[in-house]
Amino acid sequence: MLWSRVAVRSASVVAILYALATSFAIPAVAQQKVQASNIDLVGYDDLQGRKGYLPVVQKQGDRWIAYVGHHPDKPLIVNPLTGQAEVNGTSVVDVTDPRHPKYIAHIPGTEEGDESTGAASAVTCSGSELPHADKNKFYLLRSFGGLAWEMWDVTDPAAPNRLNVIVSGLRGTHKATWECDTGIAYLSGGPLDWPMPAMKNPGDAIDHALIYDLSDPAKPVFVRAFGLPGQEPGSSVPTPPVGLHGVASTGVKGNRVYFTNGNAGSGIVEIVDREKLLNGPKEPTDGNLRYPVVGRMDLPADMGSQMSFPLIHVQLPEFAKQKEGALKDFLVVIGEGHSTTYECRDIRQMVRIFDISTESRPVGVSTWTVPEASGNFCSGGYFGTHGSNENPTPIFYNRILFIAHHNAGLRALDVRDPYHPAEIGYYIPAATDKTGKSCVGKGVDQHCKIAIDTSNVDVDDRGYIYIVDQQNTGMHILELTGSARKIADFTKAEGRAGQR
Repeated sequence: MLWSRVAVRSASVVAILYALATSFAIPAVAQQKVQASNIDLVGYDDLQGRKGYLPVVQKQGDRWIAYVGHHPDKPLIVNPLTGQAEVNGTSVVDVTDPRHPKYIAHIPGTEEGDESTGAASAVTCSGSELPHADKNKFYLLRSFGGLAWEMWDVTDPAAPNRLNVIVSGLRGTHKATWECDTGIAYLSGGPLDWPMPAMKNPGDAIDHALIYDLSDPAKPVFVRAFGLPGQEPGSSVPTPPVGLHGVASTGVKGNRVYFTNGNAGSGIVEIVDREKLLNGPKEPTDGNLRYPVVGRMDLPADMGSQMSFPLIHVQLPEFAKQKEGALKDFLVVIGEGHSTTYECRDIRQMVRIFDISTESRPVGVSTWTVPEASGNFCSGGYFGTHGSNENPTPIFYNRILFIAHHNAGLRALDVRDPYHPAEIGYYIPAATDKTGKSCVGKGVDQHCKIAIDTSNVDVDDRGYIYIVDQQNTGMHILELTGSARKIADFTKAEGRAGQR
């Protein structure tokens, strides 16, 4: 009788828990309503219904301007500002008043070359920061399809003017990092004069770093090419199965550059001495490519490294009473799955945090993901991580990291204790009449569903959060609320400290 009662009570508990789980589940398929916790919507722009990929926000005088890179789409979308049907490129949005953003320009991209990137990536610098630039100007560095990297004068953001082409003749591009205080830029591209991988589907294995001195954007100076041993011409070692996907730099002060290779699996992360990279031997040989590397992580086949975010000098209260171990360095590594593999038909990519206090021996300390059952996310769309904010604003740095999680929207992580990252908020936008379909299969076997696809996130120095959607849903401007907001340090916010 005792075992019978236990069984009945256990079954009842399971039934109740199941009912609660299903009643609170967030439907990934329809997503007709906003789902949010500790994050509120401030403003919105539909970006003319273009496929949003990467936002970056630049303060220009008294204005704040968002530049959004786009993937291409068909049919071409008419830009109401010009009346012309334009290939997706770069949207320019005035977000000075984040509650009323104003779309002010679109810089068309290209359909040539790599069809996966119309003009997907963009980074900006103020001339007042760059060592040899016109101090009165503002600059936009962007990819041009998979063919080139371009420099634009965006001093008048409503009338961008192309200044020059940094490099052309490429076979694929991805993201770039630009140190505004030094002008050093790390561009992804390939193969140029490097060999094309012989593998059937090389993916990002074609890409390596092209490093330029853009301290004077009008006069670009090539510094060197850098990649994994085996990628370069005449290498004596096998060609690696992956190539460059992201770069993070701590600049002169930190003297480290983090290269992430292999977005969807078999990731390789290199921790590089910046001074040796820029001033050491530059001829691309196996030995010279290894010379500046101080640490390397070769991840298993199911772990990708799309991008990384360093958490340097993290204070750990748990170990404050110890003689050592209360101050450590960490690297957040974020994978990205294959975007055409929906409904969890790919290995899920996640957030992984490594202790890099001893750089030659990195140690994984934690992994984080959104629980699939919390929103039935495998039922439609693309589920997994994509990237984090890249602006290390002191409002959030070493406190909160924002993760773009495709159909699970934006997630806010408390990273004050990297051993135990904890979700403190999320925001999943509602689908609109512009939201595109996520399809699986081909021909008569194909089926499609509407699902949100939050591709990337950025933050500005006022503390606003910007997410863009790869399925045409637009750009949402957000802010933290409730208990999550208390973790941030808004005393360091520019122009809105302590405001709500």
